[in-house]
Amino acid sequence: MLIHPMPDPIALQLGPVAIHWYGLMYVLAFAMFIALGRVRIKQPHIAAQQWKKEDLDDMLFYGMMGVIIGGRLGEVLFYEPAKYFSDPIEIFKVWHGGMSFHGGFIGVLVAMSIWARKAGRNLLDVYDFIAPLVPLGYAAGRLGNFINAELPGRVASDQSLPWAMLWPDIRYPLHPDPVFLQGLRHPSPLYQLIVDGLIVFVILWLYARKERPRLAVGAFYTLLYGCARFFTEYFRTPDWETTVLGLPITSGQVLSLPMIVGAIIMLGWAYQARQKGRAPILKPKV
Repeated sequence: MLIHPMPDPIALQLGPVAIHWYGLMYVLAFAMFIALGRVRIKQPHIAAQQWKKEDLDDMLFYGMMGVIIGGRLGEVLFYEPAKYFSDPIEIFKVWHGGMSFHGGFIGVLVAMSIWARKAGRNLLDVYDFIAPLVPLGYAAGRLGNFINAELPGRVASDQSLPWAMLWPDIRYPLHPDPVFLQGLRHPSPLYQLIVDGLIVFVILWLYARKERPRLAVGAFYTLLYGCARFFTEYFRTPDWETTVLGLPITSGQVLSLPMIVGAIIMLGWAYQARQKGRAPILKPKV
């Protein structure tokens, strides 16, 4: 029987300053954005667009703001509004965890639109450029969730599943006598790390190595993530759940469906535009 390792969520204590593993995962995500971006700007079809290392640094700043602000607001509005509105100060305690990917996704889209306008770049080229840089950062965030014992999975229907584990109830102190949730559970943050993060990254990176129609890479990432998240949500204890056409559907699946539908439409638009000898244009005024 596996038991969640329950590591101390504080990685390093420097006097009154506590550095949390969850925060370090975001540092890792931003570092991988820069590292992968420097590889990407050397790809011939990307180099032709004259991307610079300075663009990466600039986009990282805007992206950080979009991820943090959008991710936190998404968590507050999409998942636990009652909790946060009853204690508004908790909204600002991001080191406690609680960041919505869907909110962060929207936040990054907005942040990149602001940066594209400032830099005079075609917004769709920006989305295509950054899309392959996102999945590994997402994976790092899910590792942070696992360390914090957040996002417990559903009780495994087969309690002999080798990787099902006892999951601590974080409403109570983890040490020295942790209280566990009932039943052996799927380690859902690790599922999402692998499927939504690593597998999506490999598929998208290979796809983006060649020149694609404008908007296709960004749309393909949206489709891959939406489908992956819809699948992995089956193993995660939902924040809320409803029924559509007699079938249960979770909060994460509800938020992923528009991504899937929108991505299919955008992919069709991108490839149709190329066949007609034109590219989708969305260039900001400068």
